[in-house]
Amino acid sequence: MQRQRLFGTNGVRGVYGKDLTNDLVIDLTYAMATYYGKGPLVVGYDGRRSSPAVSVLVRSTLNSAGLDVGYAGLMPTPCLQLAAKSGRYNGGIMITASHNPPEYNGLKLTAPDGVEISREDELKVEDIYYEKRFATTDGHGREYADENVIPSYTEKVLSLVDAEKIQSKRFTLAMDLGNGVQALCAPAIAQKLGCRVIAINGNIDSDFPGRESEPTPDNLGVLSEAVRSGKADFGVAFDGDGDRSIFCDNNGSIYWGDVTGALLIKNLLAQRHPCAEIVCPVNTSMVLSKVAEEVGLKVAYTKVGSVEVSREMVNRKAPLGLEENGGFMYGPLNEVRDGSMTTALVLNMLASAGESFSNLVEMLPRTFKIKTKFSLSSREVVSKVMKACVEHGSPKKIETMDGAKIWIDDETWLMVRPSGTEPLIRMYAESTDKSLLDSKVDEYSRIVRASMSDLKRF
Repeated sequence: MQRQRLFGTNGVRGVYGKDLTNDLVIDLTYAMATYYGKGPLVVGYDGRRSSPAVSVLVRSTLNSAGLDVGYAGLMPTPCLQLAAKSGRYNGGIMITASHNPPEYNGLKLTAPDGVEISREDELKVEDIYYEKRFATTDGHGREYADENVIPSYTEKVLSLVDAEKIQSKRFTLAMDLGNGVQALCAPAIAQKLGCRVIAINGNIDSDFPGRESEPTPDNLGVLSEAVRSGKADFGVAFDGDGDRSIFCDNNGSIYWGDVTGALLIKNLLAQRHPCAEIVCPVNTSMVLSKVAEEVGLKVAYTKVGSVEVSREMVNRKAPLGLEENGGFMYGPLNEVRDGSMTTALVLNMLASAGESFSNLVEMLPRTFKIKTKFSLSSREVVSKVMKACVEHGSPKKIETMDGAKIWIDDETWLMVRPSGTEPLIRMYAESTDKSLLDSKVDEYSRIVRASMSDLKRF
């Protein structure tokens, strides 16, 4: 009988009390303790209502398995991950469901190098869990508070940018903190860099009343208006656990992460990291590959998911990585998504460039993008949808590293793949020809919907 995968695209997630039960948390934590083998482990959590309770379960279970625990408390995920990398810990566990709705929670495991454990190690944890091969001990671990995680993280971020130059510019930026835990870090870092901060949804609230926890161009209208009315230099929005960031320029125009990521990489290649390797998923905008080609570089592609990007960065010793959903990874700090570090890098870019955000975007290669999604009534429909899309028409080529990336011509592609975190089929598309892009998205959307409705009839 095939086992159900516990790990999705980013950690283990589920509706707390339904999919993510206390029994599951306890047994999974025993499996994690067995996988790590020794402590201490650092444990932190996000602002969800269930996070403190899950944290107690995780910490007490680790202690009962004989592992010491550094209790870091409420904080953004990148802070926890950097603490795991500090040399003081043998890894870390973050209690978070990232951008998922309020009723969800989850566990994200970090290796001693500060990066999420690999897909192979996820399977090891699952094997231990299903086979109940939990290590036993006669002893009991201890717990101690680690109150230095956020201060140490802040100090490290500030050391990686030209603080004096940024401070001299006296930037104004709007921040939509999304009622998430980045409220603990991002505003303070920006203020230390001499910025005036216009804060939106700045109180941590487990219900995310200001907007959905995932920042998208569709739900950031308030941020856009705050930038315009406050005459800000740019705006930034974060997800629930603070590792992703979506930016808007000084005119309030909002961009997906691979556009601003390409902008950052163009600056970093010119200013700090010439000839650096760049890693990103296969659904990334062609803008990035065009930026790389301008300086004679190629991009290394991975499956979708920050784990794949981060682990490939580690393998290649690549300092630069990104995702289209707003994840930017800066290796000199840590090869993980990090909203505060990315914001500091944007400030550094603007301070050194002497140009507005909108002017810098105008200098990038121009493409058109569409991103949409389709709700699944059942996972059974996935294979039918994928098959129908792959067999349709006469495309130039099809890549199957992750889902199906269908190239219509050299500068037009469309990709469909099942989400690893939600019951969705995601569609991404891009072209230098807007009318062709619109036509192909409509065409393949009809195929997806028809495949789903055909299954319902059976």
